Amino acid sequence: MQPEPVSPIAARAAALAGYRFGLRVVERGRVTSVGDGVAWVDGLPSARIDELVEFEDGSQAVVFQIAAGLIGTVLLRQTPRLRAGIAAALPGRRLDIGVGDTLLGRVVDPLGEPLDGKPAPSAPTRRALDTASPPIVDRDFVTRPLYSGVKIVDTLLPIGKGQRQLLIGDNGTGKSALALDIVVNQSGQDLRCIYVLIGQKRSSVVHTLDVLRRSGALAHTTVVVAEASAAPGLQYLAPFAGCAVAEAWAFDGRDTLVVYDDLSTHARTYRELSLLLRRPPGREAYPGDIFYLHARLLERSTCLAAARGGGSITALPIVETKQGEIAAYIPTNLISITDGQILFDAALFARGTRPAIDIARSVSRIGGKAQDAAIRRESGRMKLDYLQFLELEVFTRFGAHLDPGMEGRIARGRLLREILRQGQLDPLSISEQLAWLVAYNDGLLDGLGDTALRDALARLRSGPAGGHPPLEAERAQWSQSVRSWLGRGDEPAP
Repeated sequence: MQPEPVSPIAARAAALAGYRFGLRVVERGRVTSVGDGVAWVDGLPSARIDELVEFEDGSQAVVFQIAAGLIGTVLLRQTPRLRAGIAAALPGRRLDIGVGDTLLGRVVDPLGEPLDGKPAPSAPTRRALDTASPPIVDRDFVTRPLYSGVKIVDTLLPIGKGQRQLLIGDNGTGKSALALDIVVNQSGQDLRCIYVLIGQKRSSVVHTLDVLRRSGALAHTTVVVAEASAAPGLQYLAPFAGCAVAEAWAFDGRDTLVVYDDLSTHARTYRELSLLLRRPPGREAYPGDIFYLHARLLERSTCLAAARGGGSITALPIVETKQGEIAAYIPTNLISITDGQILFDAALFARGTRPAIDIARSVSRIGGKAQDAAIRRESGRMKLDYLQFLELEVFTRFGAHLDPGMEGRIARGRLLREILRQGQLDPLSISEQLAWLVAYNDGLLDGLGDTALRDALARLRSGPAGGHPPLEAERAQWSQSVRSWLGRGDEPAP
């Protein structure tokens, strides 16, 4: 069969496009101004939002704003030679990052470049930083638990795989400490973690990496860092890079956890770039699309249906409040986007309560649907009873006389508050969690002083290490095991 003739015009077009002679046609423009992490470029009429721009001095940027006759770009890499008059070109691609198992244990920037002094990770597969979230038909219900190892979270504020749980509170109240605890607790759980550090001081970055290394958690974690000294463009892209890394594993059928530390800094960076590029300011000078920006990011976290691999992305965004004001613009945005929030209270932190979680204002909208049946059974009414105790305790401050029944409920509430105290990097396994729950519900810890209570809790932690019934075992079997660990096996079960 003879090939169809090709017209001269089509042949020339193909040659110019590089299909015949290996040539590549690119648009070229000129930088008109540079400053504060942004650059304005003239002469790139086909530029699109989020498209990569390369400058002849080796600098790189991404298209952020399109105006009449000009495009505003956010610089990602900048050399000292970048100035007005430098040529700019569109290479014809969007930003992406290398993904895969080679990133485990590595510290990289949002472009995938190594920051740990090791060679660049060999990642043949690349994924776009900004992609559409999975449609509803590709999602499944959140039913599998993601245990944090923190007693107050796993019993009263459970997290499920695929959930978006917000960590919110003032600076220095333990939000990042809880996120690190959750990451550390995933050791041996076949779950990949991505910890995104946005605009953090170098000392905070070093501390986080040190904690992950000393606990052995870095082996199942990828750390994406855009520290405070990094270009604003990298800080803006950091959470999207971390999400892209997680998505690659999720669509491969794996469970992942992404910590965004923190989105308050990310919002401020986005506001700075938007104002520099002349976007009209809105509430608190944030651009009007700040809600869409974070919604687009967090909606990518989900539990995928089996037909799409069955993986999951659990998101733990962190947001900072000022003097406990959760009605500020960015916190209210994120509260409405996420599936619940864990609120940290500065007053509780000052009183020595660790973790300083305000139960009354914290919620998990997934709740018991993401708990094992045994844990759900033992912790069923515990949050409600604890909230009632907090209300009743107010009356004791005024010396009010209470009947014996009320006094008993207050004593049980105070006991539970002591049990829920927990230091950092001291996670409990799920069997250890069930042990103290059964002991508390059976009244085996009632009336114990501080020293005796600490001793009893220590024995309940060492008991499961020597063997314990399976979680789905009958409650009577668990109750008998708990009594034997406490040295009270000769007492009849209730």
